[in-house]
Amino acid sequence: MPHSIDVRPSLNGKAVLIALAIATVLTGAGSCDVSSTPGAAEPTSGTNAGGGGGGGGTASVDALTVAAAGSMSGYSREKFTHWIGQGDGCDTRDVVLKRDGKNVKATTDCKITSGTWYSPYDDKTLTDPQALDIDHMVPLAAAWRSGAAKWTDEQRKGFANDLTRPQLFAVSLQSNRAKGDQDPSTWKPPNHAYWCTYAQNWVTVKTYYKLTITQAEKTALSDMLATCK
Repeated sequence: MPHSIDVRPSLNGKAVLIALAIATVLTGAGSCDVSSTPGAAEPTSGTNAGGGGGGGGTASVDALTVAAAGSMSGYSREKFTHWIGQGDGCDTRDVVLKRDGKNVKATTDCKITSGTWYSPYDDKTLTDPQALDIDHMVPLAAAWRSGAAKWTDEQRKGFANDLTRPQLFAVSLQSNRAKGDQDPSTWKPPNHAYWCTYAQNWVTVKTYYKLTITQAEKTALSDMLATCK
């Protein structure tokens, strides 16, 4: 039944404001519906929330589902198509190198030729783009073991090229190869000062994509988050 509000002239306009506020509550409550379905993130050219800094947001490791690691049966990197075109001749790798570097120079077809990059995993500064890898914060194989095996190829492509979440970082070849497809229970950045941010970013990505974590992974993440100031 419609709500009626009696506004008397003697209230000198205050009742009008009250009436409007009440009407807003009555008609607008519950109107915000946000979905974060796994794989909902399509490749974009937006700024990575991590981008070498924070990006943990309010995601909580305690909100993640703890489960045993899934099987690697059927896995291949080809099921996570990357690097895809991002426009202007650039692919996802090029975009991350441009975003994470300083004084980055590139050819007209987006071949990165020079710049300066800071690798937060091992606290190194690099000037050769060939000395860099683009790391997936949550590795593709780790995602497969924690839920991505059930995704569509399109969802996996979105994950592998996600420039919006703190999922892609330009880091040194050595640190990326050392990490491989390991989760924090078996590999942590040698730069302890980055542990807080690393754990926040890992939790943010797993939360958005609704990926599970193992108990050992949760313990390691909790230990890393304890270093946050």
